[in-house]
Amino acid sequence: MGYRKEFIDFMMSAGVLTFGDFTTKSGRKTPYFINTGNYKTGEQISILGDYYARCIQDSGEQFDALFGPAYKGIPLVAAAASSLYRSHGRDVRYCFNRKEKKDHGEGGGIVGYQPQSGDTLAIVEDVVTAGTAVRETLALLKQIGQIRVSALFVSVDRMEKGTGELSALDELRESLGIRVYPIITVRDIIAAMPAGDDRAAKMEAYLAQYGAKAL
Repeated sequence: MGYRKEFIDFMMSAGVLTFGDFTTKSGRKTPYFINTGNYKTGEQISILGDYYARCIQDSGEQFDALFGPAYKGIPLVAAAASSLYRSHGRDVRYCFNRKEKKDHGEGGGIVGYQPQSGDTLAIVEDVVTAGTAVRETLALLKQIGQIRVSALFVSVDRMEKGTGELSALDELRESLGIRVYPIITVRDIIAAMPAGDDRAAKMEAYLAQYGAKAL
């Protein structure tokens, strides 16, 4: 599994990937939980940026800038852009949005690179559950001009049903034409567990109930 196994170990050591009995926002009872808000040190965000940068490089995607939706996407896009330059010699533009527009100073709702009509952007997010933040980003960019979002990079694909039988990520692929690249999937997490691990069995049972149909 290479760096995917390393990423899983990293998430667990940071307390981001945990196991137990949890209830998601949608009301589903899940045996595992991913809370990217638990990254809390400079070392952790630097390492996280390295994983995103590798995912971006491996994808082969070309774009005019990276975009991080507020709020969790803000440190992610900055860390990814920093690592792309530091580790891969690729100096990319990045930007993110404010939840509330400033009415003083430079004003506006976008911080960093200012997207222009004709630009192609790629979004950096944490874990997409329903795709709400991505759709809000598309609506925001549409107000600026003819801006295309070609790709989405996320840390984990939970591979769960979205609004229908497809996963939230596959819904974005199918309805919006956005290519999606997760660093890992829930199947990677299961594969990384020792044989006979009860946590893997619980995750398999969860996927049997809520897992999405393949696109």
